Amino acid sequence: MPVSRREFLRISAAGVGPGTALGSLLGLGASLAPATARAQQLRIKDAKATPSVCPYCAVGCATIVHTIGGEIVNIEGDARSPHNEGTLCPKGAATYQLHKNPNRATRVLHRKPGAADWEEVELGWAMDRVAELIKKTRDETFVERLQSGDLVNQTTAIFALGGATLDNEWNHMQQKLLRGLGVVAIENQARI
Repeated sequence: MPVSRREFLRISAAGVGPGTALGSLLGLGASLAPATARAQQLRIKDAKATPSVCPYCAVGCATIVHTIGGEIVNIEGDARSPHNEGTLCPKGAATYQLHKNPNRATRVLHRKPGAADWEEVELGWAMDRVAELIKKTRDETFVERLQSGDLVNQTTAIFALGGATLDNEWNHMQQKLLRGLGVVAIENQARI
């Protein structure tokens, strides 16, 4: 097959670096599709595929969770979904990393006032402590009516900040709880 000088340079440039032979083959029209398909099959070989939904926003992108022996090995978009057609946003694509991240907090830590170190505490104790402090703050700062007599039923001493990695069910419940407590300073990174 005759190759022009321009074509030769294009093919050669594609093959610069450690993968020179690979780049040259790709430049001449060789396809990696069979190898890519084989690698995809091996990645989830013998895995159980379970349809699921991305937990983040309210779009409801479909996912497929692959497990082997009850352990998550892969999470990807479901191509059968009319919502996302197999694609996921960066948050959805990182769902696997959220589950399997070795830096994920799995213990409850508490640092006493004035202490330099964190100590591990029981979840029940921590939940009771949070509830106690929220009730104390709300009771001390709750305003039923303004001086003008307008009914407001609010506290401005508690601020809530939600995050984009929290699922929409949590954000919904957080809104209901906080508004029920009279909290008015509610913000969320996802603008929910």
